[in-house]
Amino acid sequence: MKNSNTIISGSIVRTIFSLATPVVLGMFMEFALTITDFFWVGKLGAVAQDAVTSSMVIIWTVFCAATIISTGMTALVSRHVGARDFKQAGFYIRQGLLLACFISVALSVVGFVATPPVLRFMGAGETTLVMAIPYLRVFFVSTILFGLSETMYAVFRASGDTRTPTLVGVSAVVLNMILDPVLIFGFGPIPELGVPGASIATGISVLFAVVLIGFKLLRGKLGYRVKGVFHARPHLPSMVKIIRIGLPIGSHNLVFVLVYWFLIKFVHEFGEAAGAAMGIGNRMESLSYLTCYGFSVAAATMVGQNLGAGNPRRAAQCAWGAMGVGIGLTMIITVLFLSIPRSIAGIFTTDPEVLAIATDYLIILGLSQSTMAIEIILEGAFSGAGDTVPPMMVSIPGAVARIPLAYYLAFTLGWGINGIWWTLTITTVVKAVVLAGWFRRGKWRFKKV
Repeated sequence: MKNSNTIISGSIVRTIFSLATPVVLGMFMEFALTITDFFWVGKLGAVAQDAVTSSMVIIWTVFCAATIISTGMTALVSRHVGARDFKQAGFYIRQGLLLACFISVALSVVGFVATPPVLRFMGAGETTLVMAIPYLRVFFVSTILFGLSETMYAVFRASGDTRTPTLVGVSAVVLNMILDPVLIFGFGPIPELGVPGASIATGISVLFAVVLIGFKLLRGKLGYRVKGVFHARPHLPSMVKIIRIGLPIGSHNLVFVLVYWFLIKFVHEFGEAAGAAMGIGNRMESLSYLTCYGFSVAAATMVGQNLGAGNPRRAAQCAWGAMGVGIGLTMIITVLFLSIPRSIAGIFTTDPEVLAIATDYLIILGLSQSTMAIEIILEGAFSGAGDTVPPMMVSIPGAVARIPLAYYLAFTLGWGINGIWWTLTITTVVKAVVLAGWFRRGKWRFKKV
């Protein structure tokens, strides 16, 4: 357990980068994947891009459930690994995998049935629905694969190994990038599947990832053995404990996504071009989000293991250090969004209306990229400590406030579609300031898990 020894006693800055860099590189591959998906789908027109954008919000909702499990697992596994109690860490890993299976199957059934009415609720047009329904239903068929992969990624990261899930994730992304154009447009005997082809490509790639990282987990790649994975029996109190720790973060993520259901409904009031532009903006903004997520993982792992080792002072230093690095990196992205927004948006579309809306999106959201870093990385720090209530208390009101504020700015004040973009920036800044003040109080140091 060399990684763990470094986490609780080595150079803080070096350890932050050693943990975050593999995750960030993996996230950049995820970024490349979303860009590739949207690029190829864009060849089918703005309606096809709107179909993917509308489905995206529902897919985020499913990943919120995965967040509940991965957050609880991160806190419990990292704490027990830091205390060198590998038997107990293995126990929670088995329970987390079972829980991921149960929740994923339930979401798969409900989501498959509810796809059409949910898309209609978000204001998707009939032409968009023709493409979005099969795309989304393919995703729901493969939901269990996403649940298992995210849970196993969290286990490796909580154990101090961010390299293995990154390599697995990168392999899956490369496979997906190869399959995308083949399945979307057809090749040789493979028929043209259109927009659903992108979803099928993703499902095949995630299946590959689950098999690969599952094999590594069973072979002891964690640095300690996890026995009896296939013979594990559900232990309800332990599953409830995982959910109890992860639910606050998962809840505020769920609220965040559900708010987007209304925001995209507002966006559709300005036409399908606005929906396509939102998809472009979301994908480019994910460049910041995924970068920050890497440092959030580093913060969660370091805070959890240092608290487990009885060193809360070092845990705090790790959290603030990760946040400082995240701010510096997102400032670079801010400069790009403010200086060449039209050139960035032009990569994905030549439609003048879509291009104009997406350009404004990047300029306005560019102002809040560094505050996004503060919010995401400190959420990771709180999660590592097992103190997940503060992020929930900050993020849920901040997310819900977006609905009336977006309506007020966009329609009442007449700011149009830009009122929705300004809503996102304003609320992100406010949430970051409040969360930083809460973390500074330091009560998370005494949280028992």
